[in-house]
Amino acid sequence: MVYVVRCGEALRCAKVYKESNKRNFHQSVSYTEGRKIKNSRRARAIARGSRYGRSVQEEAWQSTEIDMLCRLAAVGVRVPHFYNFFEGVLLMELIVDCKGDIAPRLNDVTLTAGQAREHYHLLIRQVVRMLSAGVVHGDLSEYNVLLGKDGPVIMDLPQAVDAAGNNNAYSLFRRDVDNLTIYFSQFAPELANTDYAAEIWSHYKNGSLHADINLTGHVERKNRPVNINSVVRVIDNVLKKQAALQQQRKQEKWADRYSRC
Repeated sequence: MVYVVRCGEALRCAKVYKESNKRNFHQSVSYTEGRKIKNSRRARAIARGSRYGRSVQEEAWQSTEIDMLCRLAAVGVRVPHFYNFFEGVLLMELIVDCKGDIAPRLNDVTLTAGQAREHYHLLIRQVVRMLSAGVVHGDLSEYNVLLGKDGPVIMDLPQAVDAAGNNNAYSLFRRDVDNLTIYFSQFAPELANTDYAAEIWSHYKNGSLHADINLTGHVERKNRPVNINSVVRVIDNVLKKQAALQQQRKQEKWADRYSRC
């Protein structure tokens, strides 16, 4: 739930988090994988799924948004300015349009082809900045972007993931970029022919990604024949390791039984 609140003479935005069982967006291992809980007791409680563990997980979910707002603002990503957080209420900047009214979400506006191209390329640059900082939004779409007086502003970050620590990072990143491409190509159809997701991620994997990198929107694909023998060797090695591990576990199990006798 989001409210406009007065702080002295200023208007700000107050986001009140719903209980996890009452909101549409539920936490998923796709997002929480790789998030570290330093306190071992809390980590065990989350793993057990106890009431305390669910409470700890909810706190971590909320604190992620705060961390991301500060982390991304520091590298130049357009996100609302963070002011405070207290008892499940996040206080941040109220984004307004050029008239001073509350900024609409992208899905609430109709764009010209020129505006669509401008906003799309600006958001692609924002996505690059995010990934350069090791962050993937994870739920980016026209519903999570406000059209402020100075251009698009990205919001809603509790599900953001660490690009290096989450095995689902690329699929989430790909979906983020594809969502933007599909939306803006309604107004500028030629944008549908771009593939920024693959291009940006290839630079990230190679360690060459930075905020000011030149992008083309296209990736040169190399279609080479598959080395079947190499694939079979990899599969055989995995099966052998799995069999050896199972045998080791059996031996340890029997050894434990005999030691008890």
